[in-house]
Amino acid sequence: MFIEPSLKGDKRGWIEVICGSMFSGKTEELIRRLKRVKIAQLKVEIFKPAIDIRYSEDAVVSHDSTVITSTPVQTAQHILLLSQDADVVGIDEAQFFDPEIVNVCEILA
Repeated sequence: MFIEPSLKGDKRGWIEVICGSMFSGKTEELIRRLKRVKIAQLKVEIFKPAIDIRYSEDAVVSHDSTVITSTPVQTAQHILLLSQDADVVGIDEAQFFDPEIVNVCEILA
């Protein structure tokens, strides 16, 4: 999931969901987009569920070993607490969060 605020001065951003089947490149695409945001010198925060320790405890890792540092969090509410100054928020494996993830994303946008 990729959440980016509007850069036109208004207070509404948008939510982009990257979806597809397993091994379709979702995480790789998320990492690609977030790296571009960093190149643009926007403040980005990246989160993943703390239970996802398949490849790394503190990084989002794609199946082709592309890596970007992230913050593991226990609940969706932690994302709100840790992303207050972010221009863009990336969330990997959003389906593993509690149902509050929907409200959190709407607030961030």
